[in-house]
Amino acid sequence: MHLEPEETKAVALRMKRAHGHLASVIRMLEEGAECEDVVTQLAAVSKAISRSGFALVSTGMQKCVTEGEDVDAARLEKVFLSLA
Repeated sequence: MHLEPEETKAVALRMKRAHGHLASVIRMLEEGAECEDVVTQLAAVSKAISRSGFALVSTGMQKCVTEGEDVDAARLEKVFLSLA
């Protein structure tokens, strides 16, 4: 399924924020921050990226349902499991 840029704008924005957050985590490492603080921030980045993936799948599913496109259950399951 192809999604248009306007359909993925919110996901792209979320990923850009995660990208900036990851840069901050890298900077923390380079500056010798406490391990616990770095891991906490890294977990937040990981969660943000994961949520972006689920948001993207959700957007695709909404498009399938609202536009009546055929849904390949095996393909959909594969996409979901790739995020696990």
